Amino acid sequence: MNKTIGMCLAILLPLAYGCTGNRPADKQDEQMTIINPVLPGDHPDPTVIKIGDTYWASATSNEWAPLFPIYKSNDLVNWEQVSYAFADLPEWARNNFWAPELAYDEEQGKVYLYYTARDKSTGRLAVAVASAPAPEGPYTDHGPLISQELGSIDAYEVKDEDGKIYLLWKEDGNSKGQPTPMWAQEINPERTELQGEMHLLFVNDSEWEGQLVEGISVFRHNDYYYATYSAGACCEVTCNYKTGVARAKHILGPWEKYERNPVLVDNDHWKCAGHGTVVERGGDFYYLYHAYNQAGSVYVGREGVLEKINWTADGWPVFANDATYNRDVASVDYTDRFESLNPVWRWRVNQPVEYRVGADGLFLTASEANDGIGTLLVQPVTSIDYEVMADINIANTGDEAGASVAMIGGANNRFGAPIAGIGIGVFGKKVKVWRIAKDDVQYMEELDIDGTGDTVSLKMAVSDGHIVDFSWKEGEVWNTVMEGYDAASLVPWGMGFRAGVAAQGKDGGPVNITKFEIKNR
Repeated sequence: MNKTIGMCLAILLPLAYGCTGNRPADKQDEQMTIINPVLPGDHPDPTVIKIGDTYWASATSNEWAPLFPIYKSNDLVNWEQVSYAFADLPEWARNNFWAPELAYDEEQGKVYLYYTARDKSTGRLAVAVASAPAPEGPYTDHGPLISQELGSIDAYEVKDEDGKIYLLWKEDGNSKGQPTPMWAQEINPERTELQGEMHLLFVNDSEWEGQLVEGISVFRHNDYYYATYSAGACCEVTCNYKTGVARAKHILGPWEKYERNPVLVDNDHWKCAGHGTVVERGGDFYYLYHAYNQAGSVYVGREGVLEKINWTADGWPVFANDATYNRDVASVDYTDRFESLNPVWRWRVNQPVEYRVGADGLFLTASEANDGIGTLLVQPVTSIDYEVMADINIANTGDEAGASVAMIGGANNRFGAPIAGIGIGVFGKKVKVWRIAKDDVQYMEELDIDGTGDTVSLKMAVSDGHIVDFSWKEGEVWNTVMEGYDAASLVPWGMGFRAGVAAQGKDGGPVNITKFEIKNR
């Protein structure tokens, strides 16, 4: 079937990420083990809500569509992807699709999704909202709610003891060297308009917080409203993100910060932990947050980690800081013969993708999009040691159209860096190893294919997250083309690498990929 991607994807994607978390206070016989990361691969700013006995989650999309994947779980640890919030971009927004936050209105029977994006008309970061009759969608976008001059991000909805609904958010002053106020303002029941006055909750005024506070999540317990929030640098090689807590008797304050902040810091397995959501399970509270694996650094991205909240004698929520990396990386190996398009596949938000799938595999229309890298279908990597492989039909390639396996990142580790990538591709009777970063196009190795078969297999073997070997085979034997390429300089700000396939060419013809695999080691 021929399709242009823009439809709502709702194919179930099981994510075998482990089993259940800590022992509920009221069910002592249900001892559980959290297997982290519960959301492997790049899942920044995770949000989670509970409706009945079911949990629903989403995470930041950054520059990759479809936007805001929706996950479902019965235990907070085993998740499956069921849909996306947006298959098409909201009309008003350009990029920087961050920090989704789910909220459920039980009286209305509706789900609201707050999110951050950059406004096309002003260039400012804005907080917007969408609604749906069910958490899996479909979502109707209602556009921006607040867009301050310095930018507005990281929205969170809270209902107070009188039933008033408030929107909380951060003013993005750190982007201009200014403080970062945390604001609250009442919102109407339809969630389409803020009303009344803005109220300042707190700012970054402690030494450990550095240039910002952000990523607030609020829950009620023992007559207090408790807030988790994050501070420091979230997303680059030199990140130092941490999480603190504050509390107040009323939503509008006054808010008191815990004197022993931060409460969530680096441990032997995870670093730069923060910006998550608190959710209740079995009488206990759990925090689903993002963090970089210590071994993987920034190459895998910010993964979804689950940790139970403990309580001090004087009523403060704290953490044991003992989350481990105990997931079997092979549990998320991936194989695809493209009989349909699995929703794990993603593409750049401003680069629509034309494709055809079926019994003959994937036919991906070649282009010079993405600064010459071509038409992309990629997915987040989930390990620092893995192999990416694809089988390519030679007949659909040539001098003007090639099919590649690719690793996609950025031209550098700075915010807003142009897209960049490396890969190995088949171009007619040639195999080429390439590197493309903005206007810098390099063919690092090139060789002729000697055989006469219909299919060439390509492989990128990645070690330590950034050392890459390239090889190909026509038949049974792998032939090494290039070894030990260091891709560390191409890791993007806040996203981790993506791996997948690229279709490069000027004539717009389709290339044919019959099989794709990722094997984690």
